Amino acid sequence: MDMRRLGRTDIHVSKICLGTMTWGQQNTEEEGHAQIEKALDYGVNFLDTAEMYSVPAREETYGSTEEIIGSWLKKTGKRQDVVIASKVAGPMPTLKHIRPHLHRDGRNDLGRKSVLEACDASLKRLGTDYIDLYQVHWPSRRTNFFGALRFRPTEGETPVPLEETLSAMQELVDAGKVRAIGLSNETPWGVSHALSLSELTEVPRVASVQNPYNLLNRSYEVGLAEISLREDCGLLAYSPLASGFLTGKYMNGARPEGARFTLFSGTFGRYLNEGGEAAMEKYVTLARSHGLDPAQMANAFVNMQPFLTSNIIGATTMEQLKTALDTHDMVLPKDLIKEINRIETQHPMPCP
Repeated sequence: MDMRRLGRTDIHVSKICLGTMTWGQQNTEEEGHAQIEKALDYGVNFLDTAEMYSVPAREETYGSTEEIIGSWLKKTGKRQDVVIASKVAGPMPTLKHIRPHLHRDGRNDLGRKSVLEACDASLKRLGTDYIDLYQVHWPSRRTNFFGALRFRPTEGETPVPLEETLSAMQELVDAGKVRAIGLSNETPWGVSHALSLSELTEVPRVASVQNPYNLLNRSYEVGLAEISLREDCGLLAYSPLASGFLTGKYMNGARPEGARFTLFSGTFGRYLNEGGEAAMEKYVTLARSHGLDPAQMANAFVNMQPFLTSNIIGATTMEQLKTALDTHDMVLPKDLIKEINRIETQHPMPCP
C-alpha cells in the first residue's frame, strides 16, 4: 500500500483510508471491527470518522461510530497501528442534539468552547489520548458545500470567524490532544484563508482538505486541486463512488434491498438527478466495456489523481470492502482516461 505524507506533518497515511460513517447504523460493532482488520491486512493505516456519525445523523446514534472504533482499540491495543481522523460538526439546523447548551442562534457553532468540548468528547468515545487529524466538518459560514455550486452571499450572517476555530485547534495541539488539523467541505477561499492565517497568526497549518470527489463531481479540480499541490495540502476524497451510485446498482430506477438510497430515501439525494443518472449510465457502460467492475474503475480514477493524499472508501459488506481495497495498485490505461474525460465534457459536474 502506497503511503503519503499528510501535508507538511510527520504523519504518513495510506493511499486508501477506511471510512466508517455507516458503523452504528448500517453496520454493527462486530462488522466495524472486521472491516478494520481486513483493511489492516491490505496495509491501510488510516481511519476516518466524525462526532456526528453514524449517518444519517440522529440523536440516537450520535457518536456511535467513534465508540465502535474505541471498542476495537480497547480490545486490540493497536492504537499505534492506525492514524485516526475525526471531525467537529459545524452549524446545521438538523443537529440540534449536538451541544445544545452551546447553541448560538439555535445552531451548533464552531466557536472555541464547541471545538474544545467536541474534541474532549471524541477522545472519550475513542478511548485514546490523542486524535491524529482533527477536522472542521464543514464551514461556519454559508457557502458552497453539500451540493451547492453557485455562491450566494447571506445577508446578516454572523459566522464564527475561521481564526477563532483554528485558534481553538491550536489549543488542542498545544495540549497534545491533536497532532494535525484539516478542513472539510471547504472552498478555495476557505482553504487559502486558513493557510494565510497560519502564516500571519499563531494557528496550525492545515494539512488536508476532505471534500467529495468522484466521476460525477470533479469540482475539486477547478480551484482546490492547484492549492492542494502547491501548498502541500492534499485531498482526502470522500464519496468516491458517489454514495454507491457509480457501482451501477441504481441503474434503471433499481433500489436494491439494504442499499443506502433504499433505506434512507431523500437523505442522500445529491446524485439522484437527470444529469447524474445519464452520466452514471455512461460511466458504468464504459467500465463494463473494458471488462472492469464499475466500482473499481471509479475508485481507481480517484486513486490516480496527483492532488490526492488518500481516498476514503466505505462499505457495508466485506465483499464491497474487498472490491475497493483491491484498487490500491490499479492503474487505468490512458485510452480509458480519455474516454472518461470525454464523458465528463458531455456531462460537466452533474452532481456538485
